[in-house]
Amino acid sequence: MSDAVLLEVRGAAFWITINRADKRNAINAEVVQGIRQGYAQAHAHPDVRVIVLTGAGDKAFCAGGDLQPDKGFVFDHAQPQVPYADMLRQAHQATLPSIARVNGVCMAGGMGLLCMTDLAVASDQAVFGLPEVKVGVFPMQVMSLLQRQVAPRLVREWSLTGEPFTAEEALRAGLVNHVVPAAELDAKTDWLIARLVNKSPSAIRRGQYALRAIESMDFDQAIAFTEGQIALVAQTEDAKEGLAAFNEKRPPVWTGR
Repeated sequence: MSDAVLLEVRGAAFWITINRADKRNAINAEVVQGIRQGYAQAHAHPDVRVIVLTGAGDKAFCAGGDLQPDKGFVFDHAQPQVPYADMLRQAHQATLPSIARVNGVCMAGGMGLLCMTDLAVASDQAVFGLPEVKVGVFPMQVMSLLQRQVAPRLVREWSLTGEPFTAEEALRAGLVNHVVPAAELDAKTDWLIARLVNKSPSAIRRGQYALRAIESMDFDQAIAFTEGQIALVAQTEDAKEGLAAFNEKRPPVWTGR
């Protein structure tokens, strides 16, 4: 695999690091391939409980697509789907929870990477934006995820003006969960990891599946679907262990089954 993306298991966390700091971790074909491989490997690893996505260095999480000729905007018009969109699809179907560790600039396609994760921790020095209109394009694929997470008028303001905004604005908009000083970013990421990995893997797995499934359902469909899902979850080994541990006043020992 290319060294454009580093993949590493750290305890129960699978770290995916875009390794192009000299290019502000811009997205190219190798980055897309590496992130997709990371998601696949994380889901195949029996001990992994969470995915962390970040960028190398302290300047950029991801500045978007690589704008060098033949790097970022390369399309095979004979194909109905493009690799970046397939990456977003893969992440959207993930059953492991994921965290974006936003260590710097997060722009354009980098916003798509942010939105494809479940949770996000950002440095207070991070800068966000959708500047595509400044180079004659539009954040088409990013909108598919962003419109589900942020108020419509903000999505329009960001995408139509292309102007950057701060980490505090991202926090107020609900785009990130936490904003901390840069020196505390790793500690806050570890804190969030710890709050995920001690929970039931099977409950999270089935919960992720259900959350994705009900996105396109109305209330009647969603409540019917989820009442069947809770009955299934209650039959798992983790659910039985959780109930037993609660009654016995001890920490649960999860099997993930």
